[in-house]
Formats: sequence, structure tokens, C-alpha cells
Amino acid sequence: MRFARAWLPCVPRREPRTRRCPTLGKAAHALGACLLLSIAPGLRAQEAPVRLPTPKEPAASGQASLAAQARSGLPAPEGFRQYVVQGKLTLTLEAAIRLALANNTDVRIDLGPIDTARNGIESASARFDPSVTSSFDATRSISPSYTQLAGAPTVSSLNQNANVGFSETLESGTSVQASVSANKASSNSVFNFINPSISGGVNLSFTQPLLAGRGFFVNRAPIAIAQRNLNQARDNFEAEINGIIQGVVTGYWSVVGARENLAVQKKSLAEAQQSYDRDKRSLELGALSPLDIYSSQSQVASDRVAVIQAQYALMEAEDGFRNAIGADLDPAIRALDLDLTDNPEPTGTLMAIDFPTALEKALANRPEVAALREQLLNDETSLRLAHNGLLPNLSLTGTVSGSGVTGDEFNTAVTPPVLVASGGFGDALHQAFGFGSPTYGGGFRLTLPLRNRAAHAALGNALVSQRTDLYSERSLRQTITLGVANAVHNLEGSKLSMEAAKIAYNLAQKNLEAQQRKYELGAGEIQFVLQAQTQVAQAEQSEVNSEIGYQNAVTSVEYATGDLLARYQVQIEALAR
Repeated sequence: MRFARAWLPCVPRREPRTRRCPTLGKAAHALGACLLLSIAPGLRAQEAPVRLPTPKEPAASGQASLAAQARSGLPAPEGFRQYVVQGKLTLTLEAAIRLALANNTDVRIDLGPIDTARNGIESASARFDPSVTSSFDATRSISPSYTQLAGAPTVSSLNQNANVGFSETLESGTSVQASVSANKASSNSVFNFINPSISGGVNLSFTQPLLAGRGFFVNRAPIAIAQRNLNQARDNFEAEINGIIQGVVTGYWSVVGARENLAVQKKSLAEAQQSYDRDKRSLELGALSPLDIYSSQSQVASDRVAVIQAQYALMEAEDGFRNAIGADLDPAIRALDLDLTDNPEPTGTLMAIDFPTALEKALANRPEVAALREQLLNDETSLRLAHNGLLPNLSLTGTVSGSGVTGDEFNTAVTPPVLVASGGFGDALHQAFGFGSPTYGGGFRLTLPLRNRAAHAALGNALVSQRTDLYSERSLRQTITLGVANAVHNLEGSKLSMEAAKIAYNLAQKNLEAQQRKYELGAGEIQFVLQAQTQVAQAEQSEVNSEIGYQNAVTSVEYATGDLLARYQVQIEALAR
């Protein structure tokens, strides 16, 4: 079975947003970059562009890894090369979801239960498969005679038997059998007036349950359960896809957030370095006390630590995102830097939904609810089957058969015997199917167990399973209700946080400008400037985090209401046809 492709719309790329600080110019950015290289040369390799390996490089092991995957029968990663731009893996959020659906290992694993459920339907239908049996045997017998009635001093006989049978169980529970047999017997006995003799027979019989096992429902119930199991597997698969998409979206924005955080920390470091250089010049000119230099110097050291932590946090987020979209399966793709182009800043009207509407959509759309509904239907079917199993086994049987005999007929009253008639296998079957010599009969068969413990245990298990699934349904509704409530509350909170973060960032910018102006005029102190710089960095990071929080909150609402697949126009083809 192949996984259905997900078709997503192609949307234009949006340029990532860049922030500008009015107090920081290009020189400060360059100075901060140089300082970062001087204090952490090991980080240079992480920021340098990575090109696709050539055959002469160690990436040859990556080709060997892909070849090993091909030999094992697993599909190789696909679709990544078209997103490689200038040595980077450049992705929009929609492209990342498309790649995840095509390459994520969990997607392939989650298809397994669907295949198993499909095979379960075939297995449940097997009891209605007709069967044909056939046999042939030949026996040669040579034995000395001890009486003249044997017809020869040494009796030699040959018997050949052939049989063809057909049997089938109908969906009503009726079992039918039909068979055709033939026998050819020859002997050297003079008393056999038909020699060789050819006999044919036809037999028809049926067995119809009247209590236990009677009717279409009882006999088709295993097929109905298997079909619902397939529907349940498909619903569970859809739920898993929802979770995978949510993970990809969260991972995408985590990388964007870590990247923005690194940019903020670098800018903060550059501003701190700029303040330290200015204080250092003032110290050299005698305009600053030696004790006052430690404030700006300490700020530079703290910002260095923050940059290093942000750098490695970005690396960790990128590795997790590569795993989610399957980019880690190909070493050459895994080595590429990521360029995620979607901007976390929301555009247009912000999402708004109330709790009752969201809960109604969730209960109607969530695949988990549909899967549990199928399970409850199976419980009801199993319960009816268990009740039927308590009934006695009473069945009606009937049979009718016909036979015919022909061959080479001799008049043994004269010597030597004279052939008077001759017939073949067709003549014998004609007599058999004409039912000129019929045998027929019918009857009832009753099996009445004095104690049917197995049936009572099956009924008890069916009741327990139904009760457990009813509680599971209530628990699922509680979980969905809580998840929807939390998602709606987080959405409202993220919108308020985003608005407050913008105001806080603007005020922090104005405060920094005021503190720098006062310090330049000699009316302020350096620690107030450093504090203002730290506040600006924190406010800018909070604004970015609030925007990413809003994007994640929107995704959480869409996941909770079952609208995530529709949001990204992911269509899963019907797997049971």
C-alpha cells in the first residue's frame, strides 16, 4: 500500500522580517560579529554556509546509506533537492509539511495498521470461500482362490476410484456440499457378468443452523467488525497525521524563534560591546573612573554567554525539525543550513473563536471521536454475537443421491461368454443424475450443552468491553473539552500578549534612546544605559516569542477542533475501496 500524497497550494514566499534599532548602525553589527569570532571561534563553523558534498568528500558514506535503504526495500527521501537554494534548504511552512508527509518515518509506520485491518477483512470473509476437493486411487489385488465360487484359480481384480467434491458456506449459515464419484472394477472371475463394471454416483446435501449461527447477521458479523476496524484504523491514521503536522508546525516556529532569539542576542552583544568601547576610550582619556568600566565589561561577558546558549539552542531546534521532515535521512541534506522563510508576524485579521463553537467543531471533526464510535458499534455487534452463542446448536440436514452402473455386460450362460451390451462412464453418470435409483433423507441434529461456560464468558467479556469503551468515550470527550478550552484560552492570551509585547518594545526603545541621550550629555550613568539595552533585548525577544506563541496557539486551536488538515489543504485518499 502506498501513502496518499498530500497536495498543498503553492504560496509566494514572504521575506523574513528584520528589526532595526535606531541606536545601532552597520559598524556595531560588524563589531559584534568580529567580537563573537574572537571569543568563540568554534561557532564560526556553525554559521558558515554548507555546500552539497562532492563525491570526493566524506558524504560518500551518505550515498552508501541511501543505497543500503534501497537494498532494504525502504523508499529513499524525496523532494528535498528542489528546495536547495544557494547551498541552503529553503522552506516555507507548507513545503515543510509536504516533505514531512512524504518522508516522515512515523507516517510510514502508521500505515501498517491500515494494511493489517484490510487483511482482516479478507480473513473474516474466508469462511465463505468455496472449496473443491478431488481424489483418485487405484488398487490391484491378486489372491489364490480356495473355492470354485471364486470364478478363477487365482483371482485378479483392479479397482479405480475417482471423486470430485464441492462445498461452500452461505452467508445465511447454510452449508452445502455436492460430490460426483466414479468407480471402475475389473476381474478375471467368470461369474462377473459386467466386466469391467463402471459405476457413477452424485450426492447433494445441506446443513442449516436453526438457532445458534442462524441468519445473515450472525454470519456476516465478523466481516462487519473487520470493516469497522479498517475505518477505525483510518481514523487513527488521520489523528496521527494531525499530530505529525502539529509537530512540524511547532518545530518550524521553534527554529524561527531560536533564529530570531540568536539575532537579538547578537545585537545585544554588539550594543554592549559598543558601550564598552566607548567607556574604554573615556577611561583612556581620564573621563571615566576605573571602577566604572566593570559595568559595561560585565554586560559584554553576560551577552557572550547568551549568544553561545542561543546558538546551540538554534542547533538543537534545527536538528529536531530535520527529524520531523525526514531531512536527517540523507546526510547531504542533513548537512545543509536551514532557511525558513515564513514570517511569524501575523497578517490580516487575527483568529477569533468562542469556546462553544470550537467544542462543537471538535466533537464533529476529531478523528479520535469517529474511531471510538466505530469501536462502540463493534461492541454492540460482539454483544449480539455473544447472546447468539448461548443458544443450543440445532440444525436441519438433508441429502439426496443417485447412482448408476454400466460396463461390458456378458451372457455367462453360454461358453464362452458372449458380449451383449457395452456402456461407459457417461452412461453411468446419466443414470446417476437421472436419479432412477435415488437415496434421500433428512433430519435434525441438536447439541445442548449442560453448561456453556465459554459462551457465558464471551458474553461477560463483551459487556466489560462495551462498558470500558463507554467510559473511554466519556474520558475522550473530557480530554477534548479540556484541550479545546486550553487552546481557546491560549489563543486569547497570545493575542493580548502580542499586543502588550509591541507596546513594551516601543517603550523600551524610547527609554534606551533617552538613557543614551542623558549619558551623552553627562546627566546619566552607564549602568542605566546598559539596563536599557538589556530591556530592549528582552522586549524584542518577548515580542518575537509572542508572535510565535500566537502562531502555535492558532495551530493548537485548529488541532483541537479537527481543522488542521483543512487549514493546510491536506487530503488523505480513501484507503478502503
